[in-house]
Amino acid sequence: MTPLSPRSLRPRLTTTLLLPLLAYLAATALFAADKKILLIAGPPSHGPGQHEHNAGVLLLQKCLASVKGVSTEVALNGWPKNPTAFAQVDAVIIFADGGARHIALQEDRLAVLGKVLGRGAGLGLLHYAVEPTLSKGQAEFIQWVGGAFEINWSINPHWDAQFTSFPTHPITRGVQPFKLRDEWYFHLRFSEAMKGVTPLLVATPDASTTKRPDGDHSGNPTVRAAVARGERQTVSWAYERPDGGRGFGLTGAHFHSNWSDANLRKLVLNAALWLAKIEVPATGVSSQVTPADLAANLDPKPEKKK
Repeated sequence: MTPLSPRSLRPRLTTTLLLPLLAYLAATALFAADKKILLIAGPPSHGPGQHEHNAGVLLLQKCLASVKGVSTEVALNGWPKNPTAFAQVDAVIIFADGGARHIALQEDRLAVLGKVLGRGAGLGLLHYAVEPTLSKGQAEFIQWVGGAFEINWSINPHWDAQFTSFPTHPITRGVQPFKLRDEWYFHLRFSEAMKGVTPLLVATPDASTTKRPDGDHSGNPTVRAAVARGERQTVSWAYERPDGGRGFGLTGAHFHSNWSDANLRKLVLNAALWLAKIEVPATGVSSQVTPADLAANLDPKPEKKK
């Protein structure tokens, strides 16, 4: 019997070594760790059906449960008490009151967020959470998310915003034109020259938005002039940070019932994936919400006296 030469053995050795390696790599890819999204809900505020932070993030978590490659953790009623909540997180989304009571502005939490975002995590801010204070958080929010509500410049009226077109962006995939009444903040402060900012929801405020007297949230001469000129206003946006991280802002979602709108929901769910650097499906994230889903987890709030 003629012995095999080293050269004739080479293909067999290569195949013998390569097949287990390929199998290992395939298994590793199949069981790769999911991207982690941390959803933080602020404590209750406002009347029934408004600023339903806990119910809102739990609804978003339910909608993301069927998305492959995603794991979610929820912190209810304020800043996470679990010290490991921010470990290995890929995106943080905050739905909470803003201003001086903003949960991210207390204690050393801006520094905590800074470390998380410094590792490349994305940051999303919903509704009132887009408002820091001028003395604390304003510079950080613009650096991290690309924009923020600024008192005596931005305003917070309730109005019917009509969204007729959208930019080509992963967050807008599958979103169709829609009209929705909400507390859409506008005339926001963005990064210089809008660098890195992509407006996602843009609408033209009507005259009713400036009927209130001047105040730190209600009106000012500059915003009145902008509305009188018919300037279109950005109420939701995406931001690509110079360090590669991502930001997202949405000024709506004051009314909990608005989560029943499939387009608003799709925009936010798409944003959650995009913030975590997960590929957004071509038609966006699909979700179904029933009246029972909307009624679940609402905070116990007394009816306001008439």
